Amino acid sequence: MQNATTAYTKTAQKTAAPRELEAQLLLKAAAKIQMVIDGTTTDPDQIMEALRYNRRLWTILVASLTDATNPLPIEIRQNLVNLGIFQVSHTRAVEFEPDPGAMPILVNINRRIAEGLRMQAGDAAPAAQTA
Repeated sequence: MQNATTAYTKTAQKTAAPRELEAQLLLKAAAKIQMVIDGTTTDPDQIMEALRYNRRLWTILVASLTDATNPLPIEIRQNLVNLGIFQVSHTRAVEFEPDPGAMPILVNINRRIAEGLRMQAGDAAPAAQTA
């Protein structure tokens, strides 16, 4: 897990502001899951890939949030960790029993967090419209 977090951090520093990169990754996960909900993606392997991507992303985000050097205020970190735990567990449940009806909450959370990250980074464009 530490290697994934380190790789994520290095990539964030080289490619974009960290908050913007996090927003982009969350929107990518949301878009993949939205394609399942919409019926655009029906291949079982692609459905599993969309769900695994979301679960792995949130696992990395939670690891970053629990790092003592994370600069976010503790209350925000705790709230995001709670959301992350929900995302990971709910995604895992949907992986075991794929149900497009159980997926919109995953998309909505990703989009709302991405929107908040973009606003924090100074980009007031609504994230939900870019997904």
